[in-house]
Amino acid sequence: MKIPPRQLKRHLEGKLAPVYLVAGDEPLLVAEALDDVRDAARRAGYEERELHAVDKSFRWDDLLSGADNLSLFASRKIVELRLASPRPGDAGARALRAIAERPDPDRLLIVAIAGRIDAAAKQSQWLKAIDKAGAVVEVWPIERAELPRWVRERAARYRLKPTASAAELLADRVEGNLLAADQELMKLALSGAHGDVDDARVLEAVADSARFDVFRLTDAALAGDAGRAIRVLAGLRTEGVQPVLVSWALGREISLVTTLKFAVSNGESLDAALGRQRVWPRRRPVLEKALRRLEWRQLTALLTQAVEVDGIVKGAGVVPPWDALTRLVVSLAESRRPPGVRAA
Repeated sequence: MKIPPRQLKRHLEGKLAPVYLVAGDEPLLVAEALDDVRDAARRAGYEERELHAVDKSFRWDDLLSGADNLSLFASRKIVELRLASPRPGDAGARALRAIAERPDPDRLLIVAIAGRIDAAAKQSQWLKAIDKAGAVVEVWPIERAELPRWVRERAARYRLKPTASAAELLADRVEGNLLAADQELMKLALSGAHGDVDDARVLEAVADSARFDVFRLTDAALAGDAGRAIRVLAGLRTEGVQPVLVSWALGREISLVTTLKFAVSNGESLDAALGRQRVWPRRRPVLEKALRRLEWRQLTALLTQAVEVDGIVKGAGVVPPWDALTRLVVSLAESRRPPGVRAA
């Protein structure tokens, strides 16, 4: 049976299924769903936990043999498998199907998959066997429109009550990264915040912290402040921030400006385009400045460069990642509209 993540805790209050499969590409939510299943299993008397990270050398036959030879006096056990993809191979598919079809009251199987379950995997016999015998939990990323609500619900865990605008502010800073949102809320709680939290408190504890961050970098580059952007980039490097995160942030902003430029060039009002992209009001001035400054030719070149840099920071290139990022930041910050050319 399929269980939505929001209903998992309620389900676990009842009788446990013999097998659970949890999959998704949002690490925080996947990890918490797995924690919930493990906690419920321990409450149900599963005292041992056997963890297997499945790779090409994994021996599925050994797993089957262990499942078939449980001692009469053995304690109840959790058997957890970590798969890098929903492709366990022929041997894995046979083993998973066999275990799902032969449930044992003293064994709870947990299958964790890093990533989404694609259409082909959903048609596989092993996954259908798990769906029939146990529970499948598919974790989906939180959509941007739903992120402020998620922030408010998450804040309640830390006894915080952010205002709607404060939740929107935090959501805008960490868009697409729930782990970062959770860490920021934890920092707020540890800083002494409690009860109602407004914009000013979020800005004081989060946005205006002493450390450099990728949001300051993108804002400086979009505003055309090359000197400040380079200083922030140097700070990020000193702090040990991963180049892939910086590349992602720059690429996202370049793509956003290009999307807005296209919309406005095709007759949509800037307010409507900004609203459709759910741009937080505080960020509109810097984006408007970038739109006035950057032309189509420049944006096309920046998009191409951003793709190249993304490949470099992921290991596909001979240029050092931070050098490539520096060039991209300079290209974005120093691009100027040719004299006499009107903004689109």
